[in-house]
Amino acid sequence: MLTIGCHLSSSKGYYAMGKEAVKIKANTFQFFTRNPRGTRAKAMNPEDVNRYLDFAREHGIDQILAHAPYTFNACSPNEGLRALTAETMKDDLERMEYTPGNCYNFHPGSHVGQGTEAGIRFISDMLNQILTPEHRTTVLLETMSGKGSEIGREFEELREILDRVVLKDHMGVCLDTCHVWDAGYDIAGDLDGVLNRFDRIIGLDKLKAIHFNDSQNPLGARKDRHAKIGEGFIGFEALKRLTVHPALKSLPFYLETPNDLSGYAKEIAMLRAI
Repeated sequence: MLTIGCHLSSSKGYYAMGKEAVKIKANTFQFFTRNPRGTRAKAMNPEDVNRYLDFAREHGIDQILAHAPYTFNACSPNEGLRALTAETMKDDLERMEYTPGNCYNFHPGSHVGQGTEAGIRFISDMLNQILTPEHRTTVLLETMSGKGSEIGREFEELREILDRVVLKDHMGVCLDTCHVWDAGYDIAGDLDGVLNRFDRIIGLDKLKAIHFNDSQNPLGARKDRHAKIGEGFIGFEALKRLTVHPALKSLPFYLETPNDLSGYAKEIAMLRAI
């Protein structure tokens, strides 16, 4: 069965997110660990988490995905921002221990003129600083569209980061369909070729999640503008092929399309009908 969900608001807690997911026929979901445009986070509520864990087992909610704030920049030229990113991510991973065995996704960051090599070094150094063998969460690097000085547009850049991380079994990749399309990977016209390249450079065993979006932009635009499924340049038929591809069909898919809850429900129903 297709494992699919969407991005839900974490403001009401884990149990409320679980109930919302089931309401729209999702069996997974994504959420921000804290304010997506800041660093403030609500205190953890163990009672709420335990209610959620019981609910998730009862309703078959599979691997959930936490998303780091957009304010993170692990390779900023500003040492203070790099330190804040590391400190906040460390706290996020400690909070993720309340729901062990799930994944935590972050944007690698923008080097802002320092160069890709320097940016990659900063990112991997931070991960080596905060990851411990005791962590039970897999940290995912997200594929990026390449706007500005973003790191992660090319699979090779993510491979370099992974190669430098000591605790490799704690790492993986989240492939964003809009981002890779905007980065120039033709998942509509040559899906097998893109996945073969990913496997050759990174390894499909490192692919742990799919951000499932159409794109408002043509191939290679490097702009990152998500569209509803079937309403963008990638198109419904191409996205449908992703959900049934043998290399991907066992992975969780997370909708980040410009929708409200009822819109997500419609997209989930449409994709389940495949």
